[in-house]
Order: sequence, then structure tokens, then C-alpha cells
Amino acid sequence: MSSTDMQATHAESAELMERILYEVKRVVVGQDRFLERVMVALLAQGHLLVEGVPGLAKTLTVKTLANAIQGSFKRIQFTPDLVPADLVGTRIYNQKSGEFSTVVGPVFANLLLADEINRAPAKVQSALLEVMQERQVTIAGETHKVPDPFVVMATQNPIETEGTYPLPEAQVDRFMMKVIVDYPTDEEEFVIVQRVTGPRLDLVPIATTDQLRVLQQACRDVYVDPALIQYAVKLVAATRDPSRVGLGELKKFITYGASPRGTINLTEAARALALMRGRHYVLSDDVTDLVHDVLRHRLVLSYEALSDGISADAIISKIMAKVSAPAKPLQSQADELKAA
Repeated sequence: MSSTDMQATHAESAELMERILYEVKRVVVGQDRFLERVMVALLAQGHLLVEGVPGLAKTLTVKTLANAIQGSFKRIQFTPDLVPADLVGTRIYNQKSGEFSTVVGPVFANLLLADEINRAPAKVQSALLEVMQERQVTIAGETHKVPDPFVVMATQNPIETEGTYPLPEAQVDRFMMKVIVDYPTDEEEFVIVQRVTGPRLDLVPIATTDQLRVLQQACRDVYVDPALIQYAVKLVAATRDPSRVGLGELKKFITYGASPRGTINLTEAARALALMRGRHYVLSDDVTDLVHDVLRHRLVLSYEALSDGISADAIISKIMAKVSAPAKPLQSQADELKAA
């Protein structure tokens, strides 16, 4: 494919994603950063962990997006009495036929919303872990594939902590990004009230799941300069040993740093963001815009950090200030390397 054809293809992809976002924004007011991160997760085939107080349109956003791409949507309210079968399904005995039949659970959807994920016990978390990583579930020894595309968006409520279970580190690492959703501005809240209390808006489907799969493939074809991958490696390595970048004083605040999955997710997410911005190559801005979202949940802070009020975001910001981003590659260089 020539450079001109490549640019045209990615321009078409960006235009389709812009139409999808526009349609979702007809229903969801504000939350532009959150919407962008949801689209990045969709394109990069990653999962999203969202933290925010109730009433910030988290459920509405995912449901509206599912309708815009004509995909299936399921919501699971996580509670302490939930069991794995409530998620993945189970085998049921039919007395008339004398045979067992499989009834699949709500995880069989394109977009799965796991509401208040930290309220479920360890067995449920392990069942969700398999489907997040393998994109399949095992029921009575039989393997069942979930629909493609498949994205899990899990929410956490930062206010209530009673009756919650800490998420296992292995599961937290499976989330591509953790996004913090904040309150809307006064102007946005005014528009929210107008829309909710006004006439109902009918959503128009913009794309199909087949078109989304094409966009996901286009995302995989976005060029990433080796210098940017090396930049991501340095950032992630510094979370494990900050003394490597001259920040030895931060070591006492970090128990464990990010795993190599953090580097992979940062690269994949940057590809998706570049595609959304109409480019077939990644710039350093695409990486730096996503560093906090990709790494904040992967840092295990020490007791000293918690007692001193040191957050993961603050540590990441200090590391980014020490590790310089590479110079922006010229588009012509990206075209030549991509065509080679």
C-alpha cells in the first residue's frame, strides 16, 4: 500500500470514529477525556478500569457506545453474594429430555460493564480474570469463546469502602487503563439537566461490529518508531527502580512497579490514539497523554507513600519530568519505514 493510500485509509478510519463519538456526545454531555479513553480501549482491544462517584454517566456512556456500534451490551452489578456461574453461565439439567444444556452468562457481550467490581469475592474475580485475558470461559470442561470484539469496563466507587474486596494485582494488571472520572463543570451540568428533562433523543447506529474489527486491524497497522518504544520501556523501568533516572528518593514509596504488560499497553493505546487523531504513525504526544492512565493502577505503593499522601500519579509525573520524550519523527520517515 502506498503512502497516499495509507493516509486516505487512516483518514477514513478517523472520520468514522469521529462520527461515532459525535453520536455518543448527543446523549452524553462532557466527559470528553473519558469518552476518548473508552474509544482507545475499544480500538486497542484492552479493558478499562474506571473510578468515579455515582451519577457521572459511566453506565450511560458504555450503553450508548454499544448502541452506536450495534454491539451487545450487558451490565453486571457486583455484590458479595455473586458466584462465578452468575458471570460465565452454568449447566442446567432438563428433566424432559434427561440431558444437560449450557446456559451462558452475561459475559457473552461485546461491551461488558462490571459495576463496582471490588464488591465481589475472589472466586468471581478469578472467573472474570480468565475471560478478560483469554476471551473465553470454561463451563463444565467445555470452552466457549466470547463475542468479538470484547471489552470489559469495570467501575469502582472511591467513596464506599465497606464490604469491598481489594482487586488481585494479577487482575488489575489486565486492565489497559485506569481512568479517573470527575464531576462535570457548571456549564456541562446545566446541559445535562436540560437533556435529561427534555425530549428523549433517539440514537442513530453509526457503525457495525464488523467495521469496528476493521478499525482494530487498522490500529495494529499504525507505525510506532523504535525510539518511542524505548521511551515507554524507560518510563516503565523507572517505576521499578526510580534510582535509574536519578530519583532514588522515590524508591521507598514504591513496593512494586509496573510489569512489561504496562509497556505493551502503553504502546498499543498510543497506536489507537494516533489513529483517532487521523495519523498512521505515533507521536511522542500520543504516548505522554496516556502514561498516567496506563500506569497509575500498576504501581503498588508502600505504606510510607500512603501515610505521606504520595499518589501514584505524583510519582509518575516526577518520572516523566526526568525521562525525556524523543523528538517527533517526521511523517516522511514514518512513511518510508512503514512502506519498507
